Amino acid sequence: MEPSTSTRRLFTIDDFEIGRPLGKGKFGNVYLARLKENHFIVALKVLFKSQIEKEGLEHQLRREVEIQAHLQHPNILRLYNYFHDARRVYLVLEYAPRGELYKELQRNHTLDEQRTATIIEELADALTYCHEKKVIHRDIKPENLLLGFRGEVKIADFGWSVHTPSLRRKTMCGTLDYLPPEMIEGRTYNEKVDLWCIGVLCYELLVGNPPFESSTHSETYKRILKVDLRFPHSVPVGAQDLISKLLRYHPSDRLDLAQILKHPWVRAHSRRILPP
Repeated sequence: MEPSTSTRRLFTIDDFEIGRPLGKGKFGNVYLARLKENHFIVALKVLFKSQIEKEGLEHQLRREVEIQAHLQHPNILRLYNYFHDARRVYLVLEYAPRGELYKELQRNHTLDEQRTATIIEELADALTYCHEKKVIHRDIKPENLLLGFRGEVKIADFGWSVHTPSLRRKTMCGTLDYLPPEMIEGRTYNEKVDLWCIGVLCYELLVGNPPFESSTHSETYKRILKVDLRFPHSVPVGAQDLISKLLRYHPSDRLDLAQILKHPWVRAHSRRILPP
């Protein structure tokens, strides 16, 4: 059972029982909630209109909602519905019971080959789907990845994603550690920014910190632009091969999503389970 999006009936806050907070953000909070009528569990993101208007983000929010409402993939967090009242906007989202990948990484410091390869396969598949729909996520990082019931990854937070017919953008956004060279240099960029981010993520999951992390912003910038990539001995050769083929200065030199899915290290270690 799920709140139906095809016959979008207008919800109000009274349709939900609100539970514990799942997270706090700049514009509001996310709560565990359930629909009173069928007890379907969701995550309810509550955003304050005044905050959004103050930052001039109405258009961005509308875009985020429009993008996410149309994406249906097992590794993308579903946006089932949305509604608003005088003061707030409510997003009815899929609940990801295992929380943020970021927190798992903090707890365990690193992930093993199997877990990492599985996540890389799930992401490559989800991004293939996004790119076919002309959506670049461009902010793939552990904080924006949630974990489902079986530990499968769910891309969340389409706040920075852009839906663009040409797949070309020229704005700066995202975390420094995950920024590709073309975004730092302010060049036009395309969907290949997501390939760079997968490389950075794969490194961070296996090593425990991102590849170009430095004590200052300017040092991080420099290392990214030089693609100053060094591997600790702990990183398996197959993973090094994948990462070094993704972290390439020229976007056109990066392994594409289909090649990631076929990469021998991913094939050998991924244990991806497709949902029923």
